[in-house]
Amino acid sequence: MKLHLIFIILILFPAAAAVSQDQGEPSADLPRGFHGIELGMELDQVKELLLKDEFFYYRGDPDVSFLPLPKQTLIECPGKTYISRAYFQFEQEKLFIMILALNIKEVDYFSMFTTLSEKYGRPTYLEPSAAVWSSEEIRLSLEKPLTIKYIHLPVFNQLQDQGKAKEGILEYSRKEFLKEF
Repeated sequence: MKLHLIFIILILFPAAAAVSQDQGEPSADLPRGFHGIELGMELDQVKELLLKDEFFYYRGDPDVSFLPLPKQTLIECPGKTYISRAYFQFEQEKLFIMILALNIKEVDYFSMFTTLSEKYGRPTYLEPSAAVWSSEEIRLSLEKPLTIKYIHLPVFNQLQDQGKAKEGILEYSRKEFLKEF
């Protein structure tokens, strides 16, 4: 099922579930990624950039996890200095989610919140565990203890809708099955 990975990501990083709860005005000029790696990039292009980037300890394909889903790929790699771990999720070989687990020994939540607020304005969604800035295409979130997440909303929403449609079909099928008794 296509949503398995999204659900895995949501379990690991629960504030991602707040996509539809955004309130307030959309933020303008949100970044599409970090340090030259941007949402929408091709898998091979991201691999190439990761190999050269001083913030990531990416050694090549052994760090790539191919999911049991035909069109999804996940790259997980350790980070350096300010980044503890990074996750790059692809749909049809295009990056649509980037998650950076930051090193709490080197940077803190308040500094990140202040920096993002100064750059992108007030969050469109705020709760004790997360601050979210969003536009029509990009969702940038800062989550506790210290995770930065970039989500390409058109792809994310499309995958969620496909999952809901599949759930509807399964529920209908279940009801028809139960009628047989």
